[in-house]
Amino acid sequence: MSRANPLKDLSEHFAFGANWADYARGVDDERISHARQALERLLGDAVRGRSFLDVGCGSGIHSLAALQLGAARVLATDLDPLSVATTRRMLRDHAPAESDWSARQISVFDLDPDALGTFDVVYSWGVLHHTGAMFEAIASAARLVAPGGLLCLALYRRTLLCPLWRAEKRLYTRRSPRTQRLMSGLYKRAFQLGMRLTGRDPQRHEAEYRGRRGMSLDHDIHDWMGGYPYESIGPVALRRFVEPLGFEVVQQWARPGGIGLFGSGCDEHLFRRL
Repeated sequence: MSRANPLKDLSEHFAFGANWADYARGVDDERISHARQALERLLGDAVRGRSFLDVGCGSGIHSLAALQLGAARVLATDLDPLSVATTRRMLRDHAPAESDWSARQISVFDLDPDALGTFDVVYSWGVLHHTGAMFEAIASAARLVAPGGLLCLALYRRTLLCPLWRAEKRLYTRRSPRTQRLMSGLYKRAFQLGMRLTGRDPQRHEAEYRGRRGMSLDHDIHDWMGGYPYESIGPVALRRFVEPLGFEVVQQWARPGGIGLFGSGCDEHLFRRL
């Protein structure tokens, strides 16, 4: 890793792998189904019969979803060795028989098309804004997209309070597990109060949450509170960066950034290599 940017050093990062390993223990057929439906919503049938690169595979559930949607070959990569181990277990336990997949510990900055080849679909959901060098990471992932292939990114949208959240995440990452549980518990209670004050039902929200990509609310809160390094970007700025790399916009699912009182969700972006 480059010494010029210490944020690219894994020792400075939140323990994403441990969070994903804990999440994976609760994965069931329902969560897998939701993950598959979410991937199909983004990509339609573009996965079937194609090669698929998952950059920052986390638990491996979306690499699994790609295989279940008929991907011909899947390579799952992550910087965190625990995420790679979790992904291997996920795919061994749930992937269709005779699936062609592998999971490797490799940084997005070390992805080399000469060594790995190119892929019909390069997918990175909620990852590259945590690398410490988001634009460099996007460019590196984009190099692996085959001509005519798709680049699918989910990145935190820019809000007014992003600088505050960056400081919070740096603090949270350096605290003990006990303090982290206290901080995430306070956040969850404040978030639930905010929902009640705006006429929404927090219990219903939590019950329906797993339907969003098969995720877990408590694990996502821990991930949000501790997701350091942290960067964010708006859809126009991302388009201006990616298009000169040889891509065109297929679709962007984006909402206004706003204040970001309770944080920032991910916008989703789909590009095609020309």
